[in-house]
Amino acid sequence: MNVPFLDLRRGFAAHADQFDAAFAEIARSGAYILGPHVRELEAAVARYVGTEFAVACNSGTDALKLALAGLEVGPGDEVITTPFTFAATVEAVEYVGATPVLVDIDPATFNLDPALIEAAINDSTRAIIPVHLFGLPADMDAIMALASRHGLVVVEDCAQSLGAELGGRQTGCFGDTGALSFYPTKTLGCFGDGGMVVTNEPRVDERMRQLRNHGLDGGGEHRMLGYNSRLDEMQAAAVNIKLPMLDDTIDRRRKIAARYNAALESTGAVTQATPDGTRHAWGYYTILVDDRAALAEQLKAAGIATALYYRKPLHRHEHFEKVCRWTDLSASEHAAERCISLPIFPEMTEEEIDYVASTTARLLS
Repeated sequence: MNVPFLDLRRGFAAHADQFDAAFAEIARSGAYILGPHVRELEAAVARYVGTEFAVACNSGTDALKLALAGLEVGPGDEVITTPFTFAATVEAVEYVGATPVLVDIDPATFNLDPALIEAAINDSTRAIIPVHLFGLPADMDAIMALASRHGLVVVEDCAQSLGAELGGRQTGCFGDTGALSFYPTKTLGCFGDGGMVVTNEPRVDERMRQLRNHGLDGGGEHRMLGYNSRLDEMQAAAVNIKLPMLDDTIDRRRKIAARYNAALESTGAVTQATPDGTRHAWGYYTILVDDRAALAEQLKAAGIATALYYRKPLHRHEHFEKVCRWTDLSASEHAAERCISLPIFPEMTEEEIDYVASTTARLLS
């Protein structure tokens, strides 16, 4: 059997007629950027997440950048985040002129460890970016308590976690802003790049709407230096079609992850802990093993594709080593040396799921 890491064609086929009709309607309409489909999506995502506002933009990276800029984080500020994440989390901090400060992860959840944050806070600290890694909500109660005590703003990186919950609340509604990604591989993906920022702050919402469109206000005045970060109508339409099915697809991901967890329980693999009260979205299924190179080769020989999220923590990359500040990041380094991700997508067949679970367990036993 050959099992792909992800097959986006299956997801398209499930709703092909709806996509075709929506794209044809948009092509005939002549309204291609920030039109009715974008407005519909902004309203729908705000309702789903449980925030007052949602601002669409052209990527998850720009969503993080807009979230920080909307909160007026900038030069001279320091922003605390994790090194075990995709580069965009730290890039956004650099884009607004701030300094990234990396704090280690909890080795059980792979998320930013709240117990280590306070030691990194100083007079320059302005913000915290918790990443809900692989779809698992970070410990937002502890992080928000820290932020409140020190007067810091919080930007949630929800690029992998749309559909995840903590205490019955969606990720993205705890912090001052939440940044979402609609990249095709995400739990809710479009056919290119796309992103969104959610917030409950009217002033931040207004500022982000101006920033995404060259700093223009409603009267055509350039009030600030902005960006070109507008979402197009076809991407918005695609996400609008898929959003009503998101909870079902998350449930499917959870069932696949449960099968994997059960199969790997008696092996030496370390699976991502899911604390009580959390609803994991399982954007990725990542385990830690002692010899991931050997496992990857063995799974490849068995026809199972894998991926590495993330093979090096950010402070070990040439660029970020120069611009970030950090102290001990041993848990992040341990995870990055051992992590490997297995296929997990809603359209997997039962036979594929069982094959991945049983083959991986056999190889690790």
